[in-house]
Amino acid sequence: MSRGAATAVGFSAVLMWALLAPLTVLSAPVPPLLLNALCFGIGGAVGLIWLAATGGLRALRGVPMSVYLFGTSGLFGYHFLYFSALRLAPPAEAGLIAYLWPLLIVLGSGLMPGERLRLGHVLGAFCGFAGAALLIAGGIGQVAGAGEGYALALLAAFTWTSYSLISRRLGHVPTAAVAVFCLASAALAGLAHRALETPAWPEGAIGWAAVVALGLGPVGLSFFTWDIGVKRGDIQLLGTAAYAAPLLSTLILVAAAMSPATWSLALAAVLITGGAALAARAGRGRPAAG
Repeated sequence: MSRGAATAVGFSAVLMWALLAPLTVLSAPVPPLLLNALCFGIGGAVGLIWLAATGGLRALRGVPMSVYLFGTSGLFGYHFLYFSALRLAPPAEAGLIAYLWPLLIVLGSGLMPGERLRLGHVLGAFCGFAGAALLIAGGIGQVAGAGEGYALALLAAFTWTSYSLISRRLGHVPTAAVAVFCLASAALAGLAHRALETPAWPEGAIGWAAVVALGLGPVGLSFFTWDIGVKRGDIQLLGTAAYAAPLLSTLILVAAAMSPATWSLALAAVLITGGAALAARAGRGRPAAG
């Protein structure tokens, strides 16, 4: 697969993640750990079936246990933080804060060997975090639990950034390992749910459809396509293209009447996506980190 094709495959994950917030809202009142278990169970099972049908199971034997632990902690950690944030805080605002990760990926790749941090990176970071600060300042005190939700969303952004950048350094690990990441995350989430949460199942056909859609797309196939993109494609270009995700996600939430359209939300969306674009422009024309 060419580098350009791998980058395009990776970008398909960004399009799926634009649906992560609205589908999470529709899955209520399922608690975060149970939602993790259900979605990762679906995604991992589909991945395992695909590997069995294509003969990819053999590739799993040579993967070190440390890699399985890394992948499981990355997927489980990010989505537990993300789902928790959207249960506690307004979904559009929390989603935008979590989507600081495209900006952080561009910044992080600029610090990798052979790269350097430029003024555009710094200015982009300032714009992005100014947008997040605007959302946090507006939500704290107005919505119960919003402060905790925003903090979890910010932690989610750093978690996914770390997972993506470290995955770039694990280019020798087959994408087939993602199926194990998903299944292990489902098992871990299921055990934690039994110990810490009160069960609450999806409500009606729409709720169940949202959970299945999450498991098939944003919390399933997307991990496989993203893994291909960050390992074989242009990670800086992916970081650049990914700034479309928070804007698309916010537009979907507003259009579906899941979140009110406000000037502060619009300004924050512009600052966060614009900051990522500015940081990406600073790295344009240079080879991707790897």
